[in-house]
Amino acid sequence: MKEAIDQLLAQVAALKAANEKEVEEARVRLLGKKGEITKLFEEFRSYSPDLKREFGKKLNELKQAASAKIEELKQCTSAAAEASAPKQDLSMPGTPVQLGSRHPVSIVRQEIVDIFRKFGYDVAEGPEIEDDYHVFEALNFPPNHPARDMQDTFFVSTGHINPLLLRTHTSSVQVRAMETMKLPIRVICPGRVFRNEAISARAHCIFHQVEGLYIDENVTFADLKQAILLFAREMFGADTAIRMRPSYFPFTEPSSEVDVSCNICHGKGCNICKGTGWLEILGCGMVDPNVLEASGIDSKKYSGFAFGMGLERIAMLKWQVNDLRHYFENDLRFLSQFKTATEV
Repeated sequence: MKEAIDQLLAQVAALKAANEKEVEEARVRLLGKKGEITKLFEEFRSYSPDLKREFGKKLNELKQAASAKIEELKQCTSAAAEASAPKQDLSMPGTPVQLGSRHPVSIVRQEIVDIFRKFGYDVAEGPEIEDDYHVFEALNFPPNHPARDMQDTFFVSTGHINPLLLRTHTSSVQVRAMETMKLPIRVICPGRVFRNEAISARAHCIFHQVEGLYIDENVTFADLKQAILLFAREMFGADTAIRMRPSYFPFTEPSSEVDVSCNICHGKGCNICKGTGWLEILGCGMVDPNVLEASGIDSKKYSGFAFGMGLERIAMLKWQVNDLRHYFENDLRFLSQFKTATEV
């Protein structure tokens, strides 16, 4: 035992290592579970008390010397490795980080909100899961209207008098505005809506709308036309013209579809406007008196107009995107093409 201890003490004193790997190998060889010093301690357990008194102190001194030597070598090799490592040049440019861009639908939504804010409109929002009353009944939809059918609407709960559903338009926010806001009311209602439709290049089951509502005394169809014209020129250019075609919506009377002059061919006809020189952008009309009365507004004293447009449709016209599905696929090759004015 004495000779073995003396030999290991000499090995520890002469121990050298060129790197951290060699230091670890030396530690395992001497102090590991199957190391040489560990074996001596296992042998020491079988000795008589007299021999334990004789060799116990020396074994502890050996273990302490080995541990101290290993720690010394660790510090030396670590310092050497740090000294030989390439120095960091703080003057070099950093690793570039790829920045994202805003979604085209978000860009268009913000542009529309900014335009109508200049006209004095506030922004109103409402729940995406709505009840039948705010989506249909308060908007003058007859009980047998096709929009109430399951093939158009995603119902969340049925079987009771006022079922819950995913809103099919943001007109429900207009109803809530009429119920809670003081007159006069001038709001726009941006948001996501849902319809049970087949997904294609021109349609999707999820899309986004911005609807507007203005209610005051003596509001006329001329006010509606002027508001739409001002918006179109702000959105598509100062030389934009509009045309209004008679249409039908349950919640407005009279109602109209609005086209803008094609900003690609300037009315001459192209593949974007299908040779007509016009592009459809929104629906609008004067708020039906029944809708005003349903929300507690005196239709004999107040009148108003409402309009609504699809954000994906506006974005498609703005950037000539030919497939609606691109907006929902999150393909960075597509999304990275769109920049706001502050990002360019």
